[in-house]
Amino acid sequence: MKCYNKLISGMYCLFVMCLFACHGKENKDAGESKEIAGTPVTVTSVSNEALTEYAELNATSAFLQKNYVKAITGGYIKSVNTGLGKSVNKGQTLFIMQTKEAQSIGNSVSKLDPSFKFSGIINIKAGGSGFIAQLNHQVGDYVQDGEQLAVINDVNSFAFLLSLPYELKQYLQHNPKIELLLPDGTKLNGTVSSAMPTVDPASQVQSIVIKVPGANNIPENLIAKVRIVKVNKENAISLPKQAVLTNDVQSGFWVMKMIDSNTAVKVPVQKGIETKDRVEIVSPKFSAADKILLTGNYGLPDTAKVEIVQ
Repeated sequence: MKCYNKLISGMYCLFVMCLFACHGKENKDAGESKEIAGTPVTVTSVSNEALTEYAELNATSAFLQKNYVKAITGGYIKSVNTGLGKSVNKGQTLFIMQTKEAQSIGNSVSKLDPSFKFSGIINIKAGGSGFIAQLNHQVGDYVQDGEQLAVINDVNSFAFLLSLPYELKQYLQHNPKIELLLPDGTKLNGTVSSAMPTVDPASQVQSIVIKVPGANNIPENLIAKVRIVKVNKENAISLPKQAVLTNDVQSGFWVMKMIDSNTAVKVPVQKGIETKDRVEIVSPKFSAADKILLTGNYGLPDTAKVEIVQ
């Protein structure tokens, strides 16, 4: 009986040892399987679509011509019929002046001979239509002959000045019509009018005059965004930007391409035009069936084990 019990106990111990051994082997196998699975990634494929590459620049609103209102003689300002920012028309009386001679002796002469009308009143009128940008004097001020009284921004000279790097001038001939985007989201259609005959010596930027019809209520010095088309391709093979990798100095570009269900390899590529979110792939020629890593691709070796996730 004792021998029988010993036999049962021995078989039980052997069974428990086998159970733990099998369980440990399963955990080890599971760990190895998990390691083999690789880096989790998502994939994408190339698409054939129209791509347009733009140069985004700034254009500043300006009045190219200003009318300067000046005193035609020395005297005192008796009346001001305008204000800063006010709209004025050509020929409108802006200031009423009285000469210093009339101010000093005019009343005495009138008392001696009322029929002699010596007022010395002079009307100063606007030389053009526009908006008052500067107002230099008020009622009661004494001004000398030729002194500036006000500045009028000529409304007919309003335009946007596009800051164009000279190396991009070649693209301007293909963009006679330009769309301007204001900070508040308003879009305006402009036309290239002329180019200033000088460039900034430091930045080598040339000012291009863009006329915008009906833009009379836009303030001066407002900065708008302008996009100039550099290249336009109707059928371009492209990938999302994040699928294309590069080195620190951007001297080489590549993608990670799947060659089987869990292996990705490095494939050097040549870029073409580039938009905000896509990059044209000039070479090699990928097919729509090729799977290219979209996320999880950064920092992978030339050949990497990966796991595609949804």
